[in-house]
Amino acid sequence: MKHIKMIIAATCIVAVFLIVHAHEDKEQKIMSEIVMVYITMPSEEKAKEIVRTLLEKHLIACATMMPCKSMYWWEGKIQDDNEIIMLAKTTENKFELLKQEVMKIHPYTIPCILKISVEANAPYAAWVNDEVSK
Repeated sequence: MKHIKMIIAATCIVAVFLIVHAHEDKEQKIMSEIVMVYITMPSEEKAKEIVRTLLEKHLIACATMMPCKSMYWWEGKIQDDNEIIMLAKTTENKFELLKQEVMKIHPYTIPCILKISVEANAPYAAWVNDEVSK
């Protein structure tokens, strides 16, 4: 009888260990899937329009927009423009769809769409995953 109790106790310990590690693996997987997408826009109005479209299609969980000054080569000349930087938060598995959508609706001939790998805290990563999976 004593051996049976020890076997049951050991089985319970192993089960708890497996559950805890499965949860940790899931959290790590969620965190590794989060990406931030850097996109430049010609104006705040256009940025809001594109962000709203991406939100409505659940391609992003959220976006931060901020003004910037950009200088770059375009058609043989150095350009000096005001732009809006959009930092969108999404998952790795939504990036290709997001990129395709932005290419369709962005006013630039060659939009800047940069995927940046990030590490997020577990609750935030879970929230991003939840929002883009709807």
